[in-house]
Amino acid sequence: MNERNHTIVIEIFLLGFKNIHKFKILLFILLLVVYCVTICGNLLIIVLVSCSRTLHSPMYFFISQLSIFDIMLSTDIVPNTLASIIAEGLVMSFSGCITQFYIFGCSESLECFILAAMAYDRYLAICNPLRYTTIMNFSLFLKMILISWILGATLILVTTLSIFGLEFCGPNVIDHFFCDFAPIIQLTCSDHSTLDILDFILTIPFIIFPFFFISFTYISICINILKISSTSGRRKAFSTCSSHLIVVSTYYGTLMNVYMVPSDLYSYNVNKIVSPLYTAGTPLLNPIVYSLRNQEIKAALSKLLSSLFTSRTFGQIMKTNG
Repeated sequence: MNERNHTIVIEIFLLGFKNIHKFKILLFILLLVVYCVTICGNLLIIVLVSCSRTLHSPMYFFISQLSIFDIMLSTDIVPNTLASIIAEGLVMSFSGCITQFYIFGCSESLECFILAAMAYDRYLAICNPLRYTTIMNFSLFLKMILISWILGATLILVTTLSIFGLEFCGPNVIDHFFCDFAPIIQLTCSDHSTLDILDFILTIPFIIFPFFFISFTYISICINILKISSTSGRRKAFSTCSSHLIVVSTYYGTLMNVYMVPSDLYSYNVNKIVSPLYTAGTPLLNPIVYSLRNQEIKAALSKLLSSLFTSRTFGQIMKTNG
């Protein structure tokens, strides 16, 4: 019986965006600007929520958690993508590729759980305002954050460890700009049917269940808003959750487009085309939506800038007099 000699894969070559020679500098600059704005915008929200007492409420702490996940996601994906654009491809170690997938999956699942927690927070604020402060106390808020982190890290770890259990013997080329589940699995020479089923099952707790939970809460919210007699009251109630609704719609719209698409369509690069929308677009969108549409965040930013300007001016005056 003839034995086939297999070469164990120790490096992964990411093709990135092929055939964009004329536009690679433009794409590089655009993606770099998006990344810088994303990091600065999300860091600004974290600083504002931490420093401003007016933003010390569960909703804003949830938003700051969302900013942490956006920074994790962008930093995990975008720098390597920038390198692959310039070099027209990128070589990663196999372990580095799997690590990138884990951080990516962890930040995505964490964001799903936090968006669900934020929906519950808005549900309580609009549908049960008199008991809001009693129910949404620090203890419940902390439990929701910890459960989100534990579930997000654990569920993706199961898939990641299962991938390490497969045999990879070539080829080692991925036609993508980052290490996602589907392109990694295409490289294995082991039977991965069980892992495919496991991956689909795990989408239920971190994509499908949070999505339906958010949908249910917003149905309840809309019903309660319609019961408000005054137009100004309905407008004010809706404005408290409109930013969150925009983020949820954008995030789940792109995410479900990728992970609910049949696997046989993957060869048409559906994943590769849609992926930039939630790996770079959504982390950029979140701080913009929450800062531009939220008066309290605008007020906190104005106060912070004013205090910084006042401190700087006072320091210059003291230095001059001295």
